[in-house]
Amino acid sequence: MPKPAGPRDEVSIVTAGENAVMVYFGDRISPDVGDRVRQSASRIRSTLGDSVLELVPSYASLLVVYDPWRIGRGTLRRTLNALLADVEAGDKGSIRRLDLPVYYGEETGPDLPRVAAHGSIDTTAVIALHSNREYRVYAMGFAPGFAYMGSVPNALAAPRHASPRRQIPPGSVAIAGEQTAIYPQQSPGGWNIIGRCPVDLFHPDKSPPTLLEPGDRVIFRAISRDEFLSLGGHL
Repeated sequence: MPKPAGPRDEVSIVTAGENAVMVYFGDRISPDVGDRVRQSASRIRSTLGDSVLELVPSYASLLVVYDPWRIGRGTLRRTLNALLADVEAGDKGSIRRLDLPVYYGEETGPDLPRVAAHGSIDTTAVIALHSNREYRVYAMGFAPGFAYMGSVPNALAAPRHASPRRQIPPGSVAIAGEQTAIYPQQSPGGWNIIGRCPVDLFHPDKSPPTLLEPGDRVIFRAISRDEFLSLGGHL
């Protein structure tokens, strides 16, 4: 796991396969580093175009998969060094903000008491602290549409379960340490489940197929059981 935020780190580029390189922006998690990763991806895509097959941003790194028939590795590295030398966090560009409804309750949040006990607070405080707070999407992974978001308040940063559950219902809103996420499909998982969102996060027939993308900002809005069901939620 990357370290907490600190001074600005220099960019480094390492080989990550026969047609891929990994660009590292240090080893720290912070909004500024996240902005640099996002702006770097945008700059690379707009400059290199079809020479880039895929860009995979994460907390403090960016995987660049390229077409070796269009650009050689040496040329790519020189181009990336020139492109990214002056990327700063202040170049934020357009930012998407999404409001996602969540039904926090005993039916949908079996780990609400566990998270509350971790922070020595009650479950009402857990809901209040988790909702109406802006989170940043840092990375996608684990499953299609699964967005790693941060950071939750310290009082909610409960560790994941030692033994994961075999099945987590789709839409489950979860916490693991400083991160929060929504399980887009039914899957195993060891995060703390505190609620459920009725919004589908993954549509394989759409472009893009995922609702959330790195760089997005998300606010969770607490809703009632009736609202959850009226929005298509399932219990």
